[in-house]
Amino acid sequence: MTIKAVVFDFGGVLIDWNREYLYKQLIPDETERRWFLDNVCKMEWVVQQDGGQTIEEGTAELVARHPEHEALIRAFYARWPEMVAGVLEEGVALVDRLDAAGVPLFGLTNWSAETFPYAWERFDVLRKFREIVVSGRVGLVKPDPQIFALMRAEIERHLPGIQPNELVFIDDSLKNAQTATALGWHGIHYTGALETETKLRALNLPV
Repeated sequence: MTIKAVVFDFGGVLIDWNREYLYKQLIPDETERRWFLDNVCKMEWVVQQDGGQTIEEGTAELVARHPEHEALIRAFYARWPEMVAGVLEEGVALVDRLDAAGVPLFGLTNWSAETFPYAWERFDVLRKFREIVVSGRVGLVKPDPQIFALMRAEIERHLPGIQPNELVFIDDSLKNAQTATALGWHGIHYTGALETETKLRALNLPV
């Protein structure tokens, strides 16, 4: 068996994005902050924008549901860059080693089409990928198998005839990694660079 391409998720693997970075400033009390992030600006809401809903629409809907929290809700995207601390160096080092060895690399990320350009302009590691499928641009989010099908179609344009078992997919979401595995890919749940490196070596990849 030969792995012919590796697909990376970005947030939590290569890019250090966390709602807490902003909301620790806005809601210092941990209990209050946890309640707000679990019940108002929750991840299910974020995924709507990652799936193609505009920030304007998503914000208006949430403000209508929680008018008492309008200022905190509007801060989410108005101050979104404050949730991005930079790159995760160990993940980037994996990309660099695979790239240096000539392994074709691709990106598959749940990310709003409106905020992705911020990352693209700032993080050089993203230019190592031959193609990037951004959920907000295609209107699908992981773990929907359809977005994996779109990713595979993009890969096939570069590597005609590639089979699912010749693909590795790395994601910090267990559910996303499991979906890749169910589709015949080698899904790796990213819990740290060392563990991922071990799994890549077991697949005979040059890391």
